Amino acid sequence: MRQHHRSTRLLGSLLLVAAAGVLGVGAAPPAAARHATPLDRIVPAPASVTPGGSPYRLTRDTHIRVDDSREARRVGAYLADVLRPSTGYRLPVTTHGRGGIRLRLAKGPFGAEGYRLDSDGRGVTITAAAPAGLFHGVQTLRQLLPAAVEKDTVQPGPWLVAGGTIRDTPRYGWRGAMLDVSRHFLTVDQVKRYIDQLALYKLNKLHLHLSDDQGWRIAVDAWPRLATHGGSTQVGGGPGGHYTKADYQEIVRHAASRHLEVVPELDMPGHTNAALSSYAALNCDGVAPPLYTGTEVGFSSLCVNKEITYDFVDDVVRELAALTPGRYLHIGGDEAHSTSHEDYVTFMDRVQPIVAEYGKTVVGWHQLTGATPAKGALAQYWGLDSTGAAEKAQVAEAAQNGTGLILSPADRIYLDMKYDANTPLGLSWAGYVDVRRSYDWDPGAYLPGAPPEAVRGVEAPLWTETIENSAHVEYMAFPRLAGAAELGWSPAATHGWDGYRVRLAAQGPRWDALGIGYHRAPEVPWPAR
Repeated sequence: MRQHHRSTRLLGSLLLVAAAGVLGVGAAPPAAARHATPLDRIVPAPASVTPGGSPYRLTRDTHIRVDDSREARRVGAYLADVLRPSTGYRLPVTTHGRGGIRLRLAKGPFGAEGYRLDSDGRGVTITAAAPAGLFHGVQTLRQLLPAAVEKDTVQPGPWLVAGGTIRDTPRYGWRGAMLDVSRHFLTVDQVKRYIDQLALYKLNKLHLHLSDDQGWRIAVDAWPRLATHGGSTQVGGGPGGHYTKADYQEIVRHAASRHLEVVPELDMPGHTNAALSSYAALNCDGVAPPLYTGTEVGFSSLCVNKEITYDFVDDVVRELAALTPGRYLHIGGDEAHSTSHEDYVTFMDRVQPIVAEYGKTVVGWHQLTGATPAKGALAQYWGLDSTGAAEKAQVAEAAQNGTGLILSPADRIYLDMKYDANTPLGLSWAGYVDVRRSYDWDPGAYLPGAPPEAVRGVEAPLWTETIENSAHVEYMAFPRLAGAAELGWSPAATHGWDGYRVRLAAQGPRWDALGIGYHRAPEVPWPAR
């Protein structure tokens, strides 16, 4: 363990020496600064970095000073909870005193999520206009401290924060990750663990895929068999599971405490076998099919011409919307191969107003653009680089007409794609997606004909045909999730594989300290363990 700490410190020293030019041409950094992580060595890359001055050292006398507001106190308490186990310091959260770590809410050019971090020998101040910005600034502070700060037992330190200033605001307002809990059910605690990992990289949306052919995962009072029958299995025939309303609200609450918004998805009109098996009346022939535990797609469809279908949609949307404080509700719409185009258009014309009636904005997979997206709707593009020009043009035309885009190209950012032929988990229908490929593209210029201003952001989906637990989730998500976060947060001018791979490598010891079992991709120069 001591050797691990020496290796981590040595790496930080070497990286700092390599970057000495940013500290002053010809000037050697102070001895203490050689043990501090450079301000520009974090993920996602900050918008602006001005290094200089003495580092700040956390000690047993350090206080966390906050404004006298509930929001600032919450962020301060979160930071203290992160830092106390590894430092062994009390780190009281207080509204009094000077120096130490200060979390400050103030007007400024920060937007809803931006922040400024100032560090010198007297202390560290994070300033933001809103609590989310303070929280994101805290994530930056975590990365500026040694990786051992993430451990849950007391470590020797020292706990240094390099001197200088970071000014940081996100490129996009939608920086998401999708978690499929339908193919394989994941518990509340497993979802909360993933939320904590998303927060470290300033992601702000958790898209929960709550229904599919293999399982319906949310309790609905008006249609109880959706959960008790439709949620009773999963891929491979395991026991499945579902979230009670209290379970779902706990996930939403935990996400909110990490400044993530939950976007629930009920996939319709296809991917609905679990619902069709639960209620025979939803089928055109009135016969309920058996539960499904395979992985094929495109064979199921709600009966578009039955009025009970829209009673069902109204009930499930109403109950889910009431549980969801966020602005969005995802209605799926992909791979509806068993629904004719005419029926698909009819269905979407009926369902989108239901979502609006209950106060939510429609999100759909990009096939929604084959119908008429509602005003303000977002289309989530999951095609490939090689997807046909006509399909891309359809999406681009919708974007030109006001539909916002979330970019999730499957051969770039699907976290369930294998890294290479030897990856033990995942699929490869979109090809192999190594770490460089997942990072090395520009969302603003990706889709031909789509106005750059139509791009609302990026989202990294993780489908779970082969994913059964948190260890599987983490192996497939890390390190690619960090790249998705940088594509969503950092200015395009900061993107570059050569610099990113070095910053990414420095995350390895942090993930080790957090107990995240990641894929040690060969194209990344990870430090020796």
